[in-house]
Amino acid sequence: MPKINGNEIRPGNVLEHNDGLWAAVKVDHVKPGKGGAFAQVELRNLRNGSKLNERFRSADKVERVRLEQKDQQFLYESDGMLVFMDNETFEQIELPVEILGERRPFLQDGMTIVIEYYEHEALNATLPQKVTCKVIETEPVVKGQTAANSFKPAVLDNGVKVMVPPFVGQDEDIIVNTETMEYAERA
Repeated sequence: MPKINGNEIRPGNVLEHNDGLWAAVKVDHVKPGKGGAFAQVELRNLRNGSKLNERFRSADKVERVRLEQKDQQFLYESDGMLVFMDNETFEQIELPVEILGERRPFLQDGMTIVIEYYEHEALNATLPQKVTCKVIETEPVVKGQTAANSFKPAVLDNGVKVMVPPFVGQDEDIIVNTETMEYAERA
């Protein structure tokens, strides 16, 4: 595994630290008036989700871990487990529903997602950035309502509530950004 200096840590890096795998969530480079510069890093444990704030000086060496990314196709859900199939080997894997967290409702049948592995352990799953959903409930379209920044609540076919522009009506398909969980555009 490559070792990097404490000042080379970037958000998104995965580090081996204190006998665990940690993702750097936020990195602030601090140069105090007295003493040496350091990186203040907010870390999230990839196995249990706990958080940790740590200081790394530029002389500190940390182990950077490369995760293997594989495209996997979602097949079905059974007893709180999601079943995925590897697109190359056709091997099936079961992962707990919690791996997707609050983005779980956006997972659709047959969808290809990216699962990150460390050795043979699945640590993270990423949905496509944009997903098409149908609006099943919203207020009716009001003609002439063109005020900028006026949004109305809508319920999607997966049960998620999002804010949509006033021109979006019921039974329309929209594209939702799965990272921010907000309306992106019309489908």
